[in-house]
Amino acid sequence: MLKLFELVVAASLVNNFVFTRYLGLCIFMGVTKKMETALGMSMTFTAVMVISAAINWVAYTFVMEPYHLEFLKILVFVAIIAGFVQSADTIMRKVSPGLYYKLGIYLALIITNCIILAVPLTIAESHYNFIQSLVFGLGSGLGFALALIIMASIREKLELADVPRPFQGLPIAFILTGLIALAFVGFSGLITL
Repeated sequence: MLKLFELVVAASLVNNFVFTRYLGLCIFMGVTKKMETALGMSMTFTAVMVISAAINWVAYTFVMEPYHLEFLKILVFVAIIAGFVQSADTIMRKVSPGLYYKLGIYLALIITNCIILAVPLTIAESHYNFIQSLVFGLGSGLGFALALIIMASIREKLELADVPRPFQGLPIAFILTGLIALAFVGFSGLITL
């Protein structure tokens, strides 16, 4: 149980995909303008990560490895992720149309997001078992959610701040991302995957 907890901490804090590996910055910058969209994307992204980690683990372990098809892993992982995200897209459109329209193009971009693909690739490379794969997917999703929520809360406060004109908008967002990433560097070396 301790190893699984370490895996969650390692995936979410120590090796956070946004702040230590600099992946997923398009969605990160796009949905963090408002807390509502950040929370919606956090839940969607975490669910997609956990479920696609499980499905991709099954495909890799029971199909690709036994038949020596490991060279197809990127293609297969992308196809599985695309199918699952299309399903999530349709469900969200029916269940929460308001959030669906607020997330807009970023929901479709989940399919091609490098974090979503990095999770099953890391799982395959690290030879995690099924439970470890689920926990790694959950930890990665929670790390991305943490990044989105931290940034959205700061960006909402910045709307009321007196930011110099040349730094308004994206420039200050990149500066903040760098400062938060520096804080996350403090976690490096705590736990390795």
